[in-house]
Amino acid sequence: MNELIKQVEQWSIDKNLDKGNPNRQALKFYEEAGEVGAALSRNKIDDLKDGIGDTVVTLIILAQQHGMTLEECLQYAYDEIKGRKGKTINGTFIKESDL
Repeated sequence: MNELIKQVEQWSIDKNLDKGNPNRQALKFYEEAGEVGAALSRNKIDDLKDGIGDTVVTLIILAQQHGMTLEECLQYAYDEIKGRKGKTINGTFIKESDL
């Protein structure tokens, strides 16, 4: 995983995306997330795999544009949720404060 992330970061540097406009990168993320939704609604597993991968790529680049790494963003998020209490309702986790 670490090697793949480094490859994406280098690809981003090679394409000058690391210095690109983060707002445009966020729009690209939304576009790719929409493709994930479309693949789910059509039950197209290969498209879903591609969409998830493309979404992760856009997030790696967005983090890079802000001087962060995917790993540190993921760690930050995990540190926030690891002790979270709540309940899973209809397949969705609802944090305790929202119940």
